[in-house]
Amino acid sequence: MADIMLLDGGMGQELVHRAGDKPTPLWSTQVMIDHPGLVQEIHMDFFAAGATVATANTYAQLRDRLALAGIEHRLEDLTQAALAEARAARAAHGAGAIAGSIGPLGASYRPDLLPDHETAVALFRERVGSIAPHVDFVIFETVTSVDMVRAVVEAGRDETIWVAMSVDDEDGSLLRSGEPVKDAVPVLKDGCAAALLNCSAPEAMPAALDALQGLGVPTGACANGFTQITKEFLKDAPTVDALIARRDMGPDIYADHALRWLDHGATILGGCCEVGPAHIAEMARRLRAAGHAIVPPCGVSKGLSPAVA
Repeated sequence: MADIMLLDGGMGQELVHRAGDKPTPLWSTQVMIDHPGLVQEIHMDFFAAGATVATANTYAQLRDRLALAGIEHRLEDLTQAALAEARAARAAHGAGAIAGSIGPLGASYRPDLLPDHETAVALFRERVGSIAPHVDFVIFETVTSVDMVRAVVEAGRDETIWVAMSVDDEDGSLLRSGEPVKDAVPVLKDGCAAALLNCSAPEAMPAALDALQGLGVPTGACANGFTQITKEFLKDAPTVDALIARRDMGPDIYADHALRWLDHGATILGGCCEVGPAHIAEMARRLRAAGHAIVPPCGVSKGLSPAVA
């Protein structure tokens, strides 16, 4: 039996579903602005389901995203609002870690929009500097190319970071850039506390996890529940209503996939878009029933208390 770190699920889609508002290019940030307290509610539901981590709603809080909406000046205020809701949820729950999420520059699933290395490192480092002092660790999510891996590892060099890469939905051995996942391994070595695969089809995760064998840090997967990443979503300023949720990815089926990932070396399990508290609860139930222990996240050295600002 294994010790498994159980993460939360997808904050953005859960916000959109619960708010009922028409999605905008600001996505989860817009819902947080319009519905204060909803982020905290979702964090609390994930904790209650068995997650040991609250991933703060900071994924899309990047200068380029906010600039398109004319609210770049609100970057720090929005970041602190997201972190405050995560802290409040943890305080109410009484336990758990907080991860600060940093998404890709430009847009999700678009490695072609990554700026040059120096610019990318500077922008990522700014976000790390703003978020890291208030969380237990930082997770770079939906990293889609080796160049992006290189940039986030350099930007987070002085902090505890996890790197979550998004892979091709049909061939999990490839990043969304088309490069082999294994090409990222030398860059990741000694550069992160954990390496994950995120926001990709659950069927793609075994091959992706196999490609990370020998990395030397814990690995895991957080799949999404979309049918596919559509061409419409890959256009400029997309909205999530261009994506369709799968009808065959309820809690039972998702948990079936997740427990199979353990056979491919995963010791971290969680979910991404369209994976809600019910999915996490079923994973927790199945893990315990199989004799696995759900443990706090690795590589977390700060031990921040719920009262830390």
